[in-house]
Amino acid sequence: MNLRKFGSLDWNVSEIGLGCWAMGADWGDLTDENAKKILKTSFENGINFFDTADVYGDGRSEKFVGEFINSISEKIFVATKAGRRINPHEAKGYYDSDLMESFVDRSLKNLGVETIDLLQMHCPPTEVFSNDLTYQMLDYLVSKGKIQHYGFSVETVDEAMKCIQKPHTKSVQIIFNMFRLKPAEEFFKLAKEKNIAIIARVPLASGLLTGKMHSNSTFPDNDHRNYNINGNAFDIGETFSGVDFNKALNVVEEVKSIMPEEFSLSQLALKWILMHDEVSVVIPGAKNSDQVLNNISASSLPNIDYLMQNIEDIYNKHLKKDIHPRW
Repeated sequence: MNLRKFGSLDWNVSEIGLGCWAMGADWGDLTDENAKKILKTSFENGINFFDTADVYGDGRSEKFVGEFINSISEKIFVATKAGRRINPHEAKGYYDSDLMESFVDRSLKNLGVETIDLLQMHCPPTEVFSNDLTYQMLDYLVSKGKIQHYGFSVETVDEAMKCIQKPHTKSVQIIFNMFRLKPAEEFFKLAKEKNIAIIARVPLASGLLTGKMHSNSTFPDNDHRNYNINGNAFDIGETFSGVDFNKALNVVEEVKSIMPEEFSLSQLALKWILMHDEVSVVIPGAKNSDQVLNNISASSLPNIDYLMQNIEDIYNKHLKKDIHPRW
């Protein structure tokens, strides 16, 4: 597993991390046994960065992560998120230090730690990113020692550009994959200049970029690829990267036509992200250990410089008009 520096911090993180949403909820059922195997397999094969959130299964994901990291002596960097438990989900909740501290206290208990390595605001309303009260609240949590560092999980490039203007923002988590190229333009350049860590999420476009889906694919009722297909629960860009499902299937077939023989589609999708050296870590999720191992193997596959323009051309031809202006 190759390591990368995490922005301005003295962290060397595995370039492929583990996204822990699926072991909480919203991806169909995942047993306790499977969740534990996923964490163990990830760690044993070089992953040292876990990303979770307090709302993933209402703490279920954090508890699995906490149980695991407290069973080993080696350091695992844990990033969690807060804010989506604000109800109604309005900006003013992010300025309430007492409320946010109560969320952090709950995450500390779930994780079984005394301080959180990285706390990320979890896709807050857009106005939160430019309001100084947000950063005062976060600096307060740092001053109390309950969190070490903070960053933001964002929906749009504009939101990312706003939060990295603030001096204590250490990271931005953003959707970046072969169906979502916009972050690689202005944002990546500025983040590199400011030494901001970039966490690439939704790298496989909710499974579309595994190449295993077809027009008759169905998803369980408790899977966001069912109930959020029209953006009814949260930003539609979180589900299939906001791309129309049937249109995306056609684009996947075009990507497959240029895929090297030694790659699976998911490995190609992850390697494509890793070709961008501004990315600190990519965080695919997994529902079993085999998926973990397949994801990890992308780190050791050869570079694909010769395909980068081809993939950009496919995006520009089929998706840019729909996707670029929205996120």
